[in-house]
Amino acid sequence: MKILVAGSGGMVGRAVSEHCRSYGDQVLAYDHASLDISNVDLVAKEVTRAAPDAIINCAAWTNVDGCETDPAKSDAANALGPRNLAAASHAVGAVFVTISTDYVFDGTKDGFYTQRDEPRPISIYGASKLKGEEEAQRVNPRTIVVRSGFIFGPGGRNFLSTIPQPLSRGESVSAISDAWGTPTFAFHLASRLRELAALGAPGIYHVVNEGEGASYEEFTINVAEQLGKDRSLVRGILSNSLDRPAPRPRNSRLKCLVSEGKGLSPLPDWRDGLHDYLELSGLLDK
Repeated sequence: MKILVAGSGGMVGRAVSEHCRSYGDQVLAYDHASLDISNVDLVAKEVTRAAPDAIINCAAWTNVDGCETDPAKSDAANALGPRNLAAASHAVGAVFVTISTDYVFDGTKDGFYTQRDEPRPISIYGASKLKGEEEAQRVNPRTIVVRSGFIFGPGGRNFLSTIPQPLSRGESVSAISDAWGTPTFAFHLASRLRELAALGAPGIYHVVNEGEGASYEEFTINVAEQLGKDRSLVRGILSNSLDRPAPRPRNSRLKCLVSEGKGLSPLPDWRDGLHDYLELSGLLDK
């Protein structure tokens, strides 16, 4: 396939580009500097010129607190951008795959959120991502929306991606104990994104690693244990002890109701994904 990857400079975008190239795909990788997805004319021009079979949109502004204080920027990146890419992909007959978030839910449910649950975002970030889902599906019937969350991997700057480094040095860390999600390894997510692009079946998919999910504290303890460090290095803290502008869902664990019916096998358990990440990072040798 010829695949255009938007947001190729980010953690997931790099993983998608690498994975698709390993399959022999022709990958056209655009970072923010080479393709501002909020620029409708530029998007239309580049997509028309490239004429891809599929577009995988990994571009987003994921700074949850930043989005809360700059709603216009959040809307441009997370809502307008996906709409522009979806419209351009529709014009050239391409499948459109866009990544959304577990933050479209309010977090008040116990258990897993599925496609049957009504989105109720509680932050500007979540609201802009939901708007991006809806706009993309409106302008391109071949849109595939992929909700994921708690993503970690090489080059990631979020908590889950960076916490192995201090733990590997034996440093103590604090981790939130009262917020839960379904940890997802970027490389496993990337493989499913390509599968969905090849499948071309539109709809909403929840793509996460298998398992019951974890709090940030539980994830961090598992990191310590896999690194052979004492779990006493991890100190649990409560969400409300942090002064953060944006509210977060207490529980945003995801499960997919349609993947198995489409012939898609479950992704590996998140602990296996974490092991792969630590091994890839060279930390298991320390």
